[in-house]
Amino acid sequence: MRAKQVKDYIENTLEQTPRHNCSALAKAITKSSKHFNQNEFDMMYLLLENLPIGCYTHSYGFHTAYGRELINTMQDYYYKFNN
Repeated sequence: MRAKQVKDYIENTLEQTPRHNCSALAKAITKSSKHFNQNEFDMMYLLLENLPIGCYTHSYGFHTAYGRELINTMQDYYYKFNN
């Protein structure tokens, strides 16, 4: 995943101004998706929009343990790559 893809998604789909480092976000999403063998775009949807991505990330509108693990891993990688 490229930083431009993340930035375009935030600006065009979410109609927001990116407040975070899009390059670090893209790297975090890519690394996490490879670690968990998930689609990069699905991982981005989970992180940015909190959308269920089909691998039991939500139950009754709340995150499952697996969903929380995916999000926490992406956040950890983001902070690592943002420094």
